[in-house]
Amino acid sequence: MKKKNLDWENLGFDYRAIDKRYVANYKNGEWEKGTLSSDSDIVINESAGVLQYCQQVFEGLKAFTTKDGSIVTFRPDLNAERMIDSAEVLQIPPFPKERFLEAVDKVVEANAEWVPPYGTGAALYLRPFIFASKPVISIEPAAGYQFRLFGTPVGPYFKGGVNPLTLCVSEYDRAAPRGTGNIKAGLNYAMSLRAHIEAHENGFDENLYLDAESRTSVEETGGANFIFITKDNELLTPKSESILPSITKRSILYIAENRLGLKVIERPVKLEELENFAECGVCGTAAVISPVGKVVNGDQEIIFPSGMDKMGEITKKLYDSLTKIQLGDLEAPEGWIRKIL
Repeated sequence: MKKKNLDWENLGFDYRAIDKRYVANYKNGEWEKGTLSSDSDIVINESAGVLQYCQQVFEGLKAFTTKDGSIVTFRPDLNAERMIDSAEVLQIPPFPKERFLEAVDKVVEANAEWVPPYGTGAALYLRPFIFASKPVISIEPAAGYQFRLFGTPVGPYFKGGVNPLTLCVSEYDRAAPRGTGNIKAGLNYAMSLRAHIEAHENGFDENLYLDAESRTSVEETGGANFIFITKDNELLTPKSESILPSITKRSILYIAENRLGLKVIERPVKLEELENFAECGVCGTAAVISPVGKVVNGDQEIIFPSGMDKMGEITKKLYDSLTKIQLGDLEAPEGWIRKIL
């Protein structure tokens, strides 16, 4: 299949407008029929609910070109379900699951030339989102909404690719107990921007956020979940009601247990435990799995035995297994791969 003339192997994680996106509006109590559009601009009222009260939720997933030339998406049904959960928390009318999957299929099919070639390490990142489009000035849900889905070709999320990251324990809190940390809403990410910029200015790749209630337990970074490998070769991941339920992490846990034979444990993880672990990684749709080599907590430095030069052995096996499943090089568990072309 013909592809766009881009330097696919050197793409960053940046926005680039492509040919078509999907748009559907919610009016008079129902979602209207969606259409493909060539217009990447949105015109809304100055008092639209998204601008005044941050009524917005979003998702992120990827489309890949597999070894046999097919174009596929990875577990989009779970993105649809998570968006429904997020929308309900912010009193946004959920976009139906089947409509969501249809929108993904249509956008990928219409932009097949933008799906990076197999073997380049790049993917077509897909961003579905819903926002309150109708005016509102009193504090209440808006009466109208828009669902949009666009794509952009991307390379690795972290500029170093899969080189080990250095994280700092953030002085800020990411999410409050019983708050919105477990949904995918833009407001959560806005709260992390100050900490993100300060971390970069101080020479760190990302933040490690602690639980806001006790500030003793590891939660997540600004946009990815944690996995730890113990010295007994067990996979441990933090459990908290204010962590976003990651589709990538869910897939990694399955691979670890069912393909690699590892014991998988999900429980609260204390910051003081980190010095006892053999490997650390952060995972998400954008990052896939990025190894962590060092965590800095004030004057304390925790350097994992896996080191600052490469991925740890088990983290690498998890990364390779996941990416090979996404690209069709390994057989996927049933229902994980949705073929579009």
